[in-house]
Amino acid sequence: SSKKRNMEVQCADGVAVLEDCIGFSLTKTISKVEEKLKKGVLPDCEDDDIIPRIGNEMGAEAQIRFLKAKLRVTQEDLANVVFECRKKDDENQNLETRLKDTEEENTRLQRTISLQQSQTEKYKMLSQEANKKTERLQQEITALEKVLQ
Repeated sequence: SSKKRNMEVQCADGVAVLEDCIGFSLTKTISKVEEKLKKGVLPDCEDDDIIPRIGNEMGAEAQIRFLKAKLRVTQEDLANVVFECRKKDDENQNLETRLKDTEEENTRLQRTISLQQSQTEKYKMLSQEANKKTERLQQEITALEKVLQ
């Protein structure tokens, strides 16, 4: 798993950050690259891995087809990522709603528990008073029985 994390970090190093993309237009960039390729001017990025090394042996049209195919794949990947993000957002929204409902239910149950505890205390006091009264009456009965004998 540590190797996987390192690979993710290494892969993420070359990713464009949103701040780097201000004013960036994919359509304009593609158009510029296509114009350069039509003129026969190839970009001289030796460490660029978009076109494999065998790309130097490809003709301009083959490179354009390759880049367009690569673009389609990238767009499909992006669409899949966007779909997954939306799906996760929906799931998060549902979980937030459930959490809110659960918190409201918890609050309602806490109020019910407090009410029941206060009623329990009230009934305990009434029970104690009734026991004292019963004890007092029992003593009176005992005293009256002695008087009657």
